[in-house]
Amino acid sequence: MIFVTVGTQLPFPRLINYMARWAQTHGERVVLQTGDRSGFNGCETYRSLPGYQFGTFMTEARVIVSHAGIGSILATKAINKPIIVVPRRAKLSEHRNDHQLATAAALDGRAGLRVAWELDQIPAFLDGAIEPPEAELHPQFNQLVDRISTFVGA
Repeated sequence: MIFVTVGTQLPFPRLINYMARWAQTHGERVVLQTGDRSGFNGCETYRSLPGYQFGTFMTEARVIVSHAGIGSILATKAINKPIIVVPRRAKLSEHRNDHQLATAAALDGRAGLRVAWELDQIPAFLDGAIEPPEAELHPQFNQLVDRISTFVGA
């Protein structure tokens, strides 16, 4: 199952419409949390979700597709789920500024996270394997292991 979330503050029609069209041509279950609309063919659609139901969909999903909201990104990391991030763009009137572009750029390349700078990148990410977030080691991990090894005399 693919869970698509746009957060709680603003709708994101560009992403929702794209994923609704994608769902019509693929056999996989797609759940949309849209923020403002419902009734997309081929998808389960919810304008908003209570926390427990949101958490259930996040846990059941094989991958989450989301706006570049830090809350959504951290939620996927907390449950070790891969995420495809689609940043909102101010020039398309999707947000007040381009902080989501900055967030996506700062996190691009991290384990468990793919940035779809353009919507047409999403299918390749959905079809490919995205490693879970836990696969990423902090850059200082090896340094810590070396120091511990030295301390214990290994």
